[in-house]
Amino acid sequence: SVSRPSPNSAFVPASLPPDPAKVEELQHFVSNSKRLFVMTGAGISTESGIPDYRSEGVGLYARTDRRPVQHAEFVRSASARQRYWARNFVGWPQFSSHQPNTAHLVLRDWEKLGKLHWLVTQNVDALHTKAGSQRMTELHGCTHRVFCLACGDQILRAELQEHFEALNPTWKAEAFGVAPDGDVFLTDEQVRNFQVPACRKCGGVLKPDVTFFGDTVSQEKVNFVHQRLAESDSMLVAGSSMQVYSGYRFALAAREKQLPIAVLNIGPTRLDHFASLKLNSRCGELLPLIV
Repeated sequence: SVSRPSPNSAFVPASLPPDPAKVEELQHFVSNSKRLFVMTGAGISTESGIPDYRSEGVGLYARTDRRPVQHAEFVRSASARQRYWARNFVGWPQFSSHQPNTAHLVLRDWEKLGKLHWLVTQNVDALHTKAGSQRMTELHGCTHRVFCLACGDQILRAELQEHFEALNPTWKAEAFGVAPDGDVFLTDEQVRNFQVPACRKCGGVLKPDVTFFGDTVSQEKVNFVHQRLAESDSMLVAGSSMQVYSGYRFALAAREKQLPIAVLNIGPTRLDHFASLKLNSRCGELLPLIV
């Protein structure tokens, strides 16, 4: 039999129910961990209704030929920024309303119990924050924050939505599908007349506080995460194929330190050949079974 996703989970790949023997192995892994370092990816948020990029059959790359905005293009091109923000404006009300699922809540509880030493998420959806996690680093930032590329002034994304509405009182667009990072698909014709606000302080370019494709995570943040990993005694990867090097580097560091590594992800990952334990299950289905 195949485990079917909940109605909110059209973007979760089909998977078999958790294997009791594997559940027992993960229970043993977690029980033996005193300072667990957890890294999460898009696969933990698909059960909250947010699509990912790479999942077989249901990820963005499998469903469409669309690709996310590149950092250099966003910085260089006013039309690219107009296209990005128009799509983001339409998608924001739905994207910002997504709520944490069982997996997010379990990891929050592990932190409260002193089991989870540090959580690093590659996601930009704020769901771990909404769940109440505090010992956490958002490796790639968060779409709920926006900053100016010129002066660094910050603004909440929810507040920026009001500026968009004021500048575009009659602008309307119907979305053609949802993308992983909060935007939707629109045609060039739809975005042509969309007005984008400038920084309220200096008139500079506003950008979401996220690491776009082609950009790099700050060295300060990388060093901080390496320090948290050095304090840990094991690593759990949940919902990530670890295809992006910015996250994969920490798995390589954990292997170098000879830390036991468990991977919970539907489908193959870059860690499968050196992980101590691999589980092909939904995060929200398996993590609540661990006590």
